[in-house]
Amino acid sequence: MVRVYLHEVTKVFGKGAKSVVALDKVELEIRSGEFMVVMGPSGHGKTTLLRVVAGLEEPTDGEVWIGDSLVASPRKGVFIPPKDRNVGMVFQNWALYPHMKVFDNIAFPLKIKHMPKNEIERKVREIAEVLGIAETLDRYPRQLSGGQQQRVAIARALVKEPKVLLMDEPFSNLDARIRVTARAFVKEIQRKLGITTILVTHDPADALTLADRIAVLRRGVIQQIGLPSEVYDKPANIFVANFIGDINLFEGSIVGKGGEAYFDGGDIKLQLPPSAARNINAQSVILGIRPEDVVLSRESLPGNNDLIYVGKGTVEISEFAGGKFNVMVRLKNAEIKVVSSTSFGLGDAVDVYFRASEIKIFDKQTENLI
Repeated sequence: MVRVYLHEVTKVFGKGAKSVVALDKVELEIRSGEFMVVMGPSGHGKTTLLRVVAGLEEPTDGEVWIGDSLVASPRKGVFIPPKDRNVGMVFQNWALYPHMKVFDNIAFPLKIKHMPKNEIERKVREIAEVLGIAETLDRYPRQLSGGQQQRVAIARALVKEPKVLLMDEPFSNLDARIRVTARAFVKEIQRKLGITTILVTHDPADALTLADRIAVLRRGVIQQIGLPSEVYDKPANIFVANFIGDINLFEGSIVGKGGEAYFDGGDIKLQLPPSAARNINAQSVILGIRPEDVVLSRESLPGNNDLIYVGKGTVEISEFAGGKFNVMVRLKNAEIKVVSSTSFGLGDAVDVYFRASEIKIFDKQTENLI
């Protein structure tokens, strides 16, 4: 197992006024044996980062390390080609050769190395057994399901026993049902082999279910690195909060009264808990609360230190979403998204509460979490 380290890596495409900065001084360490998920919107540098690690792109500046080896550094004149980096890559479209059977697709990187036929046979059958596709070795890719094709692509990446596994949106071509199974499978294989893995995705479900840690990219700049729970519960800024999951956002100001702090957002007004009010110097703020941290009740709830009463609202939308309900509540002119385990009817009058411990306050000017 090896670590991967990107030190102030910059990648610029083009020159002059038409140049595009795909990566901007990226500082990222993927620990040995870690499953790192890099997420962000399309066109914000995720795939470029993978390609720089793989050696398919040369960085404009900075250093890339795989284990103890410096594999790219423009300033030091170092660039190790892809074939000598010993990394395996699974592409978004899986890139299987349609004219080759599964066995030959998997064996391809070994044949390039001119390995003995008996060794190739052993390695291919061994990895096919591990990935549960041994019965498909004599078929062509077109004869396989999407999930099987994905496993063939992973097998081809792993058969050469790479130091690092790189995966570019590996679930994007799978339907929603298969995607859940595929995630579980990939996580199981990664744990079993203990291989250092970097997966890029724009899907929060991929990141939250697979990652040991998550790195969020925006316009080539890392916004936050942390455990899935940290990135979800304590997003560094509004961009991360919105990207990693749904969140209600309300603009307003902090008003001090009698040693206590209140949020005044016009239609949304509430007393802030000490944990949220502490160290807030900005007056213009944005209050954030995730839909699952909003509680609705047809009757006033008894005293609860973790629930803050917001006001009375009216249910405008209530959709069943398999074991839960997606609800939209109007409180005066404000709309509040709620995920509830309780069913509500359209037009129901409800009391609205926020979980105090889950309130997030962002500086309105910087949009950073306070």
